[in-house]
Amino acid sequence: MESFQKISRFQSDISILIADDHALVRRGLREFLVEDGLAPRIIETGSAHDAIAQMRAATWDLVILDLNLPDMPGLEILRMLKSLQPSVAVLVVSIYAEERCASRALRASALGYLTKDTGPEELRSAVSRLLQGEQYLRSDGATHIQDSVPNRNALSNDPLPAVLSDREFEVLQWIAQGRRLTDIAEHLNLSIKTVSTYRTRLLIKLGLRTTAELVRYALDQQLV
Repeated sequence: MESFQKISRFQSDISILIADDHALVRRGLREFLVEDGLAPRIIETGSAHDAIAQMRAATWDLVILDLNLPDMPGLEILRMLKSLQPSVAVLVVSIYAEERCASRALRASALGYLTKDTGPEELRSAVSRLLQGEQYLRSDGATHIQDSVPNRNALSNDPLPAVLSDREFEVLQWIAQGRRLTDIAEHLNLSIKTVSTYRTRLLIKLGLRTTAELVRYALDQQLV
């Protein structure tokens, strides 16, 4: 509890937005942040579009964000939230292992990354650090990820091929969710030709031949 006590004296002034599409996860995160019946102002949302609406409606100190919201790729929603409120601290809490996606999240301006097997004490510690403007990563993965953050083009710490750009990574996630290229193009405000080019690049870089193989690859890598 000691780490969380650093912010308890001004709990009533803290606003936290929890964006996760699973109600039980949101409730668990909320309960983890409650201390002696007192809590920051916490609002829950289950979709990217609702999270964006909340960001436009109020000012937030912290967003606890799931990277796997159903209506928008995780990196895209992260960048969108930061564009709306550049000063907001974002803590990503994800099913994806730290070595899989943390470096991408930090390059997209998240301040912290935790996996969903995190216990309440570590969550409180992470929240306390972020609210003080500090970065938080689990100690076992922090060093090599932090070393990669200053170079925003360095993807060597990802288990995915280093040549995959963040945009290609997002398109891969959309394809794996069964979205048509026309839908992806419309959502990302790109031409269908551009999205088709991204698909072709993914096939080449991953050594695959068909869209079905892309979907299988993303599922095997637990990217969706």
